[in-house]
Amino acid sequence: MPPRTVAGKRVLITGAASGIGRATAIASAQKGAQVFLTDINDAPLQAVAEEIGAAVGYAKALDISDHAAVASMADEIQAAHGSLDVLMNVAGIAIWGSLETLSHDQWRRVVDVNLMGPIHVLECFVPKMIEAGRGGHIVNVSSAAGLFGLPWHAPYSAAKFGLRGVSEVLRFDLRRHDIGVSLVCPGAVDTGLVNTLEIAGIDRTAPIMQRFTTRFQKDAVTPEAAAARILQGLERNRYWVYTSRDIQVAHFLQRRFETAYVLIMRFASDRFAAVMRRAAAD
Repeated sequence: MPPRTVAGKRVLITGAASGIGRATAIASAQKGAQVFLTDINDAPLQAVAEEIGAAVGYAKALDISDHAAVASMADEIQAAHGSLDVLMNVAGIAIWGSLETLSHDQWRRVVDVNLMGPIHVLECFVPKMIEAGRGGHIVNVSSAAGLFGLPWHAPYSAAKFGLRGVSEVLRFDLRRHDIGVSLVCPGAVDTGLVNTLEIAGIDRTAPIMQRFTTRFQKDAVTPEAAAARILQGLERNRYWVYTSRDIQVAHFLQRRFETAYVLIMRFASDRFAAVMRRAAAD
């Protein structure tokens, strides 16, 4: 059976320096896990490792879109500690834009980090998990943008729908090895991505964008609340994990009432485009 707790388990968490990754790393350590942490930003990563203390088995900065760097990390960890028990793919970036404003490099970067990054982790760590024969669990953090056609989210959705597809296959392929899979689909979460979000062709300091950000943060859940839902999903061996009720309900309605979903998304796309036009004009 997949592990029903992280207590006493070796847990890898990407994107551990901030947001959901940081909160999940702290919560996992508090539940008795030995945590292995990585993030692209070294200083905040080391601060998290220092905050957690003795439960940290590894903390090293790297870019998960770099396959060689992930492979080197896997070699280091597995040589010193053996196979891991839980893999949590949390790291990600967000770039929004319309098809006519997005650059090729922006498309490439989002897909490299949000889709190929998790794939690198899976291919470098899962074979040893299978070989060890102890079972395990994989947590892949997708997004509401991996469920719905959100406006101006094409690169982000390409990666998050892709990660959803990988997870959908692995939930069945890895079952025979007692490795569970959870697909996390957060809605609004008040993380650092709110402030680092890049929107092609839009000045984030425009007044209308400031109001947009404030409204988003008002409705968002905390990273700690999201981390609690993730660990609860792992403990209950759930595939679908939602960090807020609104996304769970919306996903249910999408599957049951496709016509209503299409009408709502058309309206949302028109409204969002209007806001972005105003922001570009400011």
